[in-house]
Amino acid sequence: MNLLFLSWKNLIFKPLGSLLSLVLFALGIGLISLLLLLQQQLQDNFERNLAGIDLVIGAKGSPLQLMLSSMYHIDAPTGNISLKAAKPFLRPDHPVVGQAIPLSLGDNYRGYRIVGTIPEIINCYQAELAEGRTWARDFEVNLGAKAAADLQLEIGDRFKSSHGFTTEPGMDHEHDQSFEVVGILAPSGTVLDQLILTTNQSYWLTHSHESEEDHETPVPVAAGEQPEEDHEREEESEEHHPHSEEAGEEHHHHVAAGPLRPLLEEDDDEAITALLVKYKTRNFQALNMQRNINENTDLQAATPAIEINRLFNLIGSGEQVLRGVAGVIIVVSGLSIFISLFSSLRERRYELALMRVMGGSRSRLFLLIILEGLLLAALGYGIGLLLSHAGMFWIAHSMEDAYRYTFSATQFLAAEGWLLLGALLIGFLASVIPAMQAAKTDIADTLVIR
Repeated sequence: MNLLFLSWKNLIFKPLGSLLSLVLFALGIGLISLLLLLQQQLQDNFERNLAGIDLVIGAKGSPLQLMLSSMYHIDAPTGNISLKAAKPFLRPDHPVVGQAIPLSLGDNYRGYRIVGTIPEIINCYQAELAEGRTWARDFEVNLGAKAAADLQLEIGDRFKSSHGFTTEPGMDHEHDQSFEVVGILAPSGTVLDQLILTTNQSYWLTHSHESEEDHETPVPVAAGEQPEEDHEREEESEEHHPHSEEAGEEHHHHVAAGPLRPLLEEDDDEAITALLVKYKTRNFQALNMQRNINENTDLQAATPAIEINRLFNLIGSGEQVLRGVAGVIIVVSGLSIFISLFSSLRERRYELALMRVMGGSRSRLFLLIILEGLLLAALGYGIGLLLSHAGMFWIAHSMEDAYRYTFSATQFLAAEGWLLLGALLIGFLASVIPAMQAAKTDIADTLVIR
């Protein structure tokens, strides 16, 4: 009879003992596999979005928060900085800064963040346009691939932004101005996939227009009369927009929608949220730039690579604990396999002796028990892998809803192959002593006793 088939029959003859070992083994393997998947995909997402950025400059606060909000868009900004303080880094003749990308944050559309910035950010992340063109005027936007797909927006569509990053009912405030989609980015696997890009000036105009409306004091007039100033505005509006009735609200929603302008020409009183900086060269000045900014200015500078390592160190401590728990579960399951096989030998001694009488060698009996241990380990590994990828599928949806990053349950890692070898090794070690006992079965003593 085939040894593999016979091993399987022995395992299912008393299913409860085998099932306990199987469940424990699957839980341990599944937990380790899930941790490997999460760690790898988090690391891939973070490293992919470094985009060669050497320094992030923003308002004082937590450097990790500054980096997460400005580069990964998964946290609230530390605040705004004045354009006057940012302009020195925007100048093309800066001795250290090769490129500085300004970011203005604070608005969203249905949960997707609207970022005021410059078109150079697309090249920074090595992204490309799939259709349309790059934004060239205020209130024109480019959509990331995921944002466009989820929001079901196309070229020429318009929408109104909301203040803040929350989408809870009653917690958002819709702005008056409408944005027009002029371009959609191709999928890049970077943070750009989940952003809505426009000019920094659009962000300023959106908020300054509402601020002016809030501070306007209406002039009291008699019923049925209209202030002279309003008459002048109305006549001016009709003169410049004779087709305003046909256009509806379009002109009202486009406040000073001018062409793209360099930030160096803008008023110093304006503010941005952060700067993403790339160095011209890594010299002594570049190495000391972060310290000089933090010590001598009201700004804060953070190095993304350092903050990412700090973040992974924080995550790693909890991950090590979970891995330790998973390791303990696997060891216990290995002991369970050993106990199950060892205790079953007493009940199977007569069966093993008969196999010897029918020509079965000691090595054949040894291999039979080893196969049982390996079968339990392989089945536990398979079920554990299934559990881990099912868990990843559930976690992926949760994390995508919260952070908009893509996590895949179908990704298989090389480490999972090594995990299989480890599982089989544990199965072998757990069964080797019972297998040796089975191989030593004495035919005469066993059959006489029987």
